[in-house]
This record gives sequence, structure tokens and C-alpha cells, in this order.
Amino acid sequence: MRPLDEKETTQVFEKLFKFTGPNLKHLLERPAVEGPDPEHGRYCFRLHRNRVYYASEALVRRATTVARPRLAGVGTPIGKFTHHGAFHLTVHALDLLAAHARRRVWLKPDTERSFLFGNSVPKSSLARITENTKAGDGVVVMSMADVPLGFGIAARSAQDCRKADTNAVVVLHQADAGEYLRKEEELM
Repeated sequence: MRPLDEKETTQVFEKLFKFTGPNLKHLLERPAVEGPDPEHGRYCFRLHRNRVYYASEALVRRATTVARPRLAGVGTPIGKFTHHGAFHLTVHALDLLAAHARRRVWLKPDTERSFLFGNSVPKSSLARITENTKAGDGVVVMSMADVPLGFGIAARSAQDCRKADTNAVVVLHQADAGEYLRKEEELM
């Protein structure tokens, strides 16, 4: 387990910024609530076996006593680097993204299942969308009860969604909570 280098940090922050925008600073400046000392520290990002983890500094210090081959992970896994060096967010980052997301999309209750099976969001499934959403923005997909279901990339702006055909794709699927069941072996 090691800190991210400059190139890796840039890739992770660019991907997170796509979803959180200026709220990214809240992820970094958030005080940790765990640890034996009264000054718990902050949260940080660490790389272990091509996976990026978000953990408190106190937890990272305690994890350094575990040998690398025996360490499965530390903190919340938020993404992974591919063999080609690209960074991809995983479904584990959903709680962090939902708490700090700048743009959201709400689905109609009867169409949530389709998204949870890994499909993109058509306009007919859309209940609400955050104003000023542009094409290419990262969005968190929510149920009408404000439960985060997943995240994706806006295929159309909020203005274009009003004029679009009912079968037009509004959000391109990236990850959803259904992956816990579909890819159980891979995620463990």
C-alpha cells in the first residue's frame, strides 16, 4: 500500500471532480472520526494492487503493520487502474459520490430495475434531472426515495432532455448497486 503518485492523483481527482465538482474539497478536508488519538487526522487515498482506497490516516497508519501480501485492502475501495493505466470508478464509490454529487438524476419507480440490471437510462425512465446538467457531466442516479442506485455520464443536457424522443438515452450507465449481485466473485 502506497500513496498515489502525481499522475495517479491527477487521474483520480479528475474523475472524482467530474461527479463532485468543487465539492471534491469536502472529501479531502473531511475530518476522520476513527482512531485512538484525539487528533484523528484526515482522509487520504492509497493504492494497493491497482485499486485506490479512501481511508482515514489513522487507519492507514495501523494497516502498515500488516504485510503487503496479507493485506486485502484498507478503507473504502473507490476505483481501480486498468492495465493500460486508465482509472475507473467502481460501485464502491457510490456512497461518497452520492453525498457530494453536483448533478443528480431521479428515476421513476417502475424503471429502477432496468438501471440496476446494467442498462442506460432512457428519457421515458426519467422523473427529474438537476438543472444546468450538461452532456458529459457525471451524474448520480437516484430513486424517487433519494436512495442512490448508481452513477453514469449524462448523454444529453437537461435542456435537450425536454425535446428528446422518449427512447433517447439520457444517462450512460457506468456502475450500479446491482453489480454487487452480478459480479459478486470479482468484487470480493
